[in-house]
Amino acid sequence: MHSPSATRTATFGMGCFWGPDARFGATEGVVRTRVGYAGGTDPNPSYYSLGDHTEVVQLEYDPETLSYEDLLEVFWSNHSWQTPSRKRQYRGVVLAHNDEQYETAQRTKDDLAERTGATVETEIEVLESITLAEDYHQKYELRSTPVAGDELAALYGDEFVDSTVVARLNGFVAGHGTEEQRRRVLAALDVPATVVAELRRRF
Repeated sequence: MHSPSATRTATFGMGCFWGPDARFGATEGVVRTRVGYAGGTDPNPSYYSLGDHTEVVQLEYDPETLSYEDLLEVFWSNHSWQTPSRKRQYRGVVLAHNDEQYETAQRTKDDLAERTGATVETEIEVLESITLAEDYHQKYELRSTPVAGDELAALYGDEFVDSTVVARLNGFVAGHGTEEQRRRVLAALDVPATVVAELRRRF
C-alpha cells in the first residue's frame, strides 16, 4: 500500500481501545494504529496496573488525505461524550499533540455543545507520554480471528503492529470499511488461501 512521505499523529481515548483501533484502522488516510495507556501520572502502566491512565488509540495519518477535523468527527460520533465514565480507564479524552490540535479539539467540543444543547463530558488535554499496550491488545480483532491472526502475525513479524495492511484488516474483521476497500486489500495479500477464506468469512 502507498506510504506517505510525511504523517501526523493523533491520540484519543474512547472507552475500551479495541473498538477505536479497528474503526480508525479501516479509515482511508490512516497509515497505522496502536493502542496504549496515557493521560496519567503513574510510571510504567500496564493492563493489570493501569494507575490513573486511560486506554487510548494513537494513529498516524496522511494529512493530504485526512484532516485532524476529519478524525475528530469520527471521534465525536463514536463515543459517549455526554456521559462521564465511572472508570478513568475508559474515559473520553482528546490528547492533543500540539497547540493547533488542542484548539481544534476545543472548538469542535464547543460546537458540539452549542449544536446539541448538552454538556460535553469529554476532556481535552495535552499528551505528555504514551506507553504501548501489551502485544495481545494490538490489532485485537485480527488476532482473535482463527487461522488468519496467527498467520498474519507470523508473516509481518515485528512490522505487524505498524503495518497499514494489518490496520485495515483489523478494521474489516470488526465490520468497518467498504467492499471496495476489502477487495483491494485482499487482492494484494500474498497469503495462503485458508487465510483469505477466513478473512472473507469474517467480512
